Amino acid sequence: MNVLFNINYQLAYGEDMLLNIIAPNGQIRSQRMSSKGDGIMSTLAKIDSGGINHIDYYYSVERSGQPTRSEWTTQTHRIDLTLTGVQQYTTNDVWREIPQDSYLYSSAFTQCINRRTKQETLTEPSQTILRLKVRAPQLRSFEHLAVVGSEEALGCWNPDKAIPMTEISPNEWIADINAEKIDVSYFEYKFIAIPQKEEVKDGCMPTHHLLWETGENRTLTTPMIRRGEIYIIEHSQAFFEICDSRFAGTLIPVFSLRTKGSFGVGDFGDLCTMIDWIAYTGQKLIQVLPINDTTVTRTWTDSYPYSCISIFALHPQYVDIRQLPALKNKKKAEYFEALREELNALPQIDYERVNNAKEEYLHLIYKQEGAAILESEDFRKWFCEEQHWLVPYAQFCCLRDENGTTDFSTWKGNETWDEENRKELSTPTSKAYKKAAYYYAVQFILASQMKKAHEYARSKHVILKGDIPIGVNRNSCDVWQEPHYFNLNGQAGAPPDGFSVKGQNWGFPTYNWDAIVQDDCQWWVKRFQNMQKYFDAYRIDHVLGFFRIWEIPIGSVHGLLGQFQPSLGFTRTEIESYGLIFREDFYCRPYITDDILRRMFGSEAETIERTYLEPLQGPLYRFRKEYDTQRKIEAAVEDTDVKEGLYALLSNVLFLRDHKRNDLFHPRISVQYDFIYEQLADNEKDAFNRLYDDYFYHRNTHFWYREAMKKLPKMVEATRMLVCAEDLGMVPDCVPWVMNDLRILTLELQSMPKQIGLEFGDADTYPYRSVCTIDSHDMPTLRMWWDEDYERADHYYHNVLHRRDDTPHPMPAWLTRDVIVRNLLSPSMLCVLSLQDWMGIDDTVRLPDANAERINIPANPRHYWRYRMHKNIEELIANQRFCDDVMEIVTRAGR
Repeated sequence: MNVLFNINYQLAYGEDMLLNIIAPNGQIRSQRMSSKGDGIMSTLAKIDSGGINHIDYYYSVERSGQPTRSEWTTQTHRIDLTLTGVQQYTTNDVWREIPQDSYLYSSAFTQCINRRTKQETLTEPSQTILRLKVRAPQLRSFEHLAVVGSEEALGCWNPDKAIPMTEISPNEWIADINAEKIDVSYFEYKFIAIPQKEEVKDGCMPTHHLLWETGENRTLTTPMIRRGEIYIIEHSQAFFEICDSRFAGTLIPVFSLRTKGSFGVGDFGDLCTMIDWIAYTGQKLIQVLPINDTTVTRTWTDSYPYSCISIFALHPQYVDIRQLPALKNKKKAEYFEALREELNALPQIDYERVNNAKEEYLHLIYKQEGAAILESEDFRKWFCEEQHWLVPYAQFCCLRDENGTTDFSTWKGNETWDEENRKELSTPTSKAYKKAAYYYAVQFILASQMKKAHEYARSKHVILKGDIPIGVNRNSCDVWQEPHYFNLNGQAGAPPDGFSVKGQNWGFPTYNWDAIVQDDCQWWVKRFQNMQKYFDAYRIDHVLGFFRIWEIPIGSVHGLLGQFQPSLGFTRTEIESYGLIFREDFYCRPYITDDILRRMFGSEAETIERTYLEPLQGPLYRFRKEYDTQRKIEAAVEDTDVKEGLYALLSNVLFLRDHKRNDLFHPRISVQYDFIYEQLADNEKDAFNRLYDDYFYHRNTHFWYREAMKKLPKMVEATRMLVCAEDLGMVPDCVPWVMNDLRILTLELQSMPKQIGLEFGDADTYPYRSVCTIDSHDMPTLRMWWDEDYERADHYYHNVLHRRDDTPHPMPAWLTRDVIVRNLLSPSMLCVLSLQDWMGIDDTVRLPDANAERINIPANPRHYWRYRMHKNIEELIANQRFCDDVMEIVTRAGR
């Protein structure tokens, strides 16, 4: 079959255009196009149509063999091939840039909010067909597209005789017109939004549901169409008078969910019950924290959900035991039921007891049902799709269990994944397969349950929003399997901010972005594509890490000695060009004198000097070798005050040497508060401050933009999920540029305004493409914040809420409601509030102790993540007054 591809596009001198046809297996066949004149690029392609019902393709531009531009590939062009007897297709396409309303093409809209039932349209048999193709992303769930026009073949402007169109891909519609019935050389037409068939009564459409596209009538000169040809004309987008939709949602970790039947921790079955409450109260989204496996030590320290051991595997704690076959051993069944009731009655999660119990239960189920699971057709199909990560993960878990640690550097003979082991681990009759099969079965069960929850959310028109952590555990399967993608000499973290004045050290290895980009970011692309099996929207955790990450030396505990990587460090010459004479030995090592020791340690100064330091030159000291890193101090010193003081001494440097090049230097962040800065002369301080301001706020801006654009476009276009990002902290000027270019939703909080000079953000000015919230899992809840900082709460009460009376403490329910309403009224597409904040609007529902609402404390790297909602979801649903209140707030806010 022949397809003649045409597109109107003006190339610059030296540029070439390529047609890129996407095969069903994902392979891309590129074909150079030629000019037909008048800006029309064309090429004829022979297509083997056997076994396929459509062709997907896109156009790109290159210069001297190097790609320079490409169309938006999330929504490629498509030709429907379902008609028989066609000899040739001729396309007349429009170049597709990423549209401003690209969010409407996300599965959050197409599969959840605007989910439509497919309606078959009848095509009149014809040898010559004119096919009109158009995108109409604004259509809602109860609407379909039709075309009506001036000719009889187009209904003579009568909407009841309009030609119904077929949706061949999300938001893309076609109408096939019998060209033999068009007997004029020119006609006019418009696209209209019509109700679904079930809303049509007595053959007439309800006029209040009928919408005409805006703008002038479209016109078309009737083309010459040969017999056996389908002539396709692609149109610019059809716009309707439909305003942007805004939605409300709830943030709650899966582990925090509670139902009457859960097992001491939230599970994937509880998630379905939570979706019921979301839908019942008029909300459209539920946001959760990462759900990946974090099992390292099998202790409560594994409760940290952002430290996964696999970017693909799900955490076994989320298995819903109720969905599994019943245990045949009655005594065991009774034992586990009694244990479930005991654990489920606890106010917080007992991570160790819950996970030990669930693991024991899963082993019993595997012994009882494992053979049937592994022999099922569903499992075999799933195994083939997932084995690229599943097989290494299962062996990793087996080796962890055998060695009693995930520190794979101690696994003799198995320090890294060996691809040669894959065949044996994938052969059901082998000893290695039988050993790993338990982990195969558990992941299959978890994936099946999570997919079920995902589909249930879609059926309720609810968006499931996931969370993609910026890092992975240092001793994870991912690092073990593909160590070349990681820098194990660095630790990822964040510079000092409102969460932690010493910065945050997450302990994750940083990425070898050179290797990742060289592989076309496939490691990240696969990660995102796996995520779309379970979610229709996602939050990119710490999106700033794709511009530059705060890389902390492996020997550091705090984040103050970090530097941005990649970044443009200074040469000695550049530093001196600011007017600061560069004294490398003085500025790049800890500045320690007797005076500093007395000021820091008082009467203990001499003991500190004798124990941990040695003379350097003149009045200066340096650390003894056995204490010259924070990690060495952490291991050797027990006294917390002494330990923190020594950490601070080690951080007392003006410059840090670049981690990759010894001839480059970075100013140490927040050094203006340290002793070494204090001893500088005034002119030296002025010079350093200019350099400091340039480095952190100007020098790297365009460099970081280019770095982000090497990575993020590939990841954003890898799936149809709605992309949101956490863009808080020390935000470079280039971040909004990238967010806007890629149509990524920003995160907006009044307590962390992005405008310089404001104490609180103005919710009325938030952009539409944003997520508005009051607090995150890393912050105190609204009630906690209100009573933690009386002064700021007072400013908010009088300057934002414009109240004249005294600020009430603790925060009453009516005030919580007021703050929530004001945030819901913002222009943001999404307003996502923590469940704790929602419950705060009702005195009978809220937790009596506001301090028990906290999920995480970022300044504490060993925080125990164990918050659990104090009421079960069935109670919330049964509380009619509370549900009606939430629904009224959501509805009145226009969400």
